[in-house]
Amino acid sequence: MAKKIKTYIKLNIPAGAATAAPPVGPALGQHGLPIMEFVKAFNERTESRKGNILPVVITVYEDRTFSFITKEPPVAEMIKKALGVEKGSGKAGKETAGTLSKMQVRKIAEDKMPDLNTQNIDAAMKVVEGTARSMGVKIAK
Repeated sequence: MAKKIKTYIKLNIPAGAATAAPPVGPALGQHGLPIMEFVKAFNERTESRKGNILPVVITVYEDRTFSFITKEPPVAEMIKKALGVEKGSGKAGKETAGTLSKMQVRKIAEDKMPDLNTQNIDAAMKVVEGTARSMGVKIAK
C-alpha cells in the first residue's frame, strides 16, 4: 500500500551545499524528519551542479520518511549566471542590468523546459524574456 503523504516542503537550496541551518533545519524539524539524512542525500545528488541554487520539493510522509525531487534553477538565477551579474536591476525599466542575446534566451528556455508547463520553445522563451524584463535585463533583437 502507498504511504500517506503528510505535506510538501518547497525550498531553494544551493546545490551540493545544504546544511542543517535555516531554511533546511527548521523546515524539516517541524515535521520530525531526520535533517542530516536529507542534507547528505541532497548534497550527494546535487554535487555535480554546485554553484546553482536549486528548487527542491520534499514530500513528507506520515511515517516520518521523505522523498524529494530537485528542479532546474529559477529562471532569474539562470539569467544572472548567463550575464555574469550578482543581481538584476533594482529599477527595472529605468536601469539595465545587461542584455541577453536571443541564443542565451533560447538556451535558458531549453534548460528550464522540464519545469515549465509548456512544450513549446517559443512560449518558454517568452517566460524567460518576461523574467528578464522584470529584472531590468534587455533582450537583443
